[in-house]
Amino acid sequence: MSADYQPMTSLQWAPAQPFSDQEADAVYRAIRERRDMRHFTGGTVAPEVLRRLLWAAHFAPSVGFMQPWRFIRVTQRTTRERLHALVELERQRTAQALGERQDDFMRLKVQGVLDAAEVLVVSLAEGRDKHVFGRRTMPAMDLASAACAIQNLWLAARAEGLGMGWVSLFEPAELATVLGLPDGAEPIAILCLGPVQGYYAQPMLEQERWACREPLEGLVFDDIWGEQSQLFAANAELGTAT
Repeated sequence: MSADYQPMTSLQWAPAQPFSDQEADAVYRAIRERRDMRHFTGGTVAPEVLRRLLWAAHFAPSVGFMQPWRFIRVTQRTTRERLHALVELERQRTAQALGERQDDFMRLKVQGVLDAAEVLVVSLAEGRDKHVFGRRTMPAMDLASAACAIQNLWLAARAEGLGMGWVSLFEPAELATVLGLPDGAEPIAILCLGPVQGYYAQPMLEQERWACREPLEGLVFDDIWGEQSQLFAANAELGTAT
């Protein structure tokens, strides 16, 4: 910290204590077992549980503390059907764009809009251009911030024993019209949420052999792009030695 740094206010601090082993294990378990769910069993989500999940989302970090997320809870069946139609239309368009993988894609289940207990649409707020802090050179940080809120909700849903799926197959302008979004607001996600019969043992797209998780050691570099991190090289040597 610079010697001439002068805080604008007197900051208050909470103790920097690690979680207990049991608490930490629960956090890592939620991360490890979270799944992008597409199969739902109907049912309901109790209002107090839904409020907790939205609270978790709202406590996400955001660049410049701009909090760009807005949540629209879709309660009308007719609106759900319109959302389902938008997703299905984009599903067809995406399949055509995939070329030789078109048939494989069409066999995948890509949404649970009509089946899930709850449907939430996440939108970026209007007037985001006024937020310059952290966005002057990287305006997409509003989207990154909202994605953090979605991830918080996802992990909280797993902790509550609920499934959640993020659907991004839609034309944003058409969805904005259906939901009456103001000018400048932009929908980024349809979230399907609710009880499930179980969680996929592995991510669905991995089980369906659409893609697989990349090895972490190939995605972490030291100092410059492409320089393999010694963090994982050291672990590999240690593992060999033991």
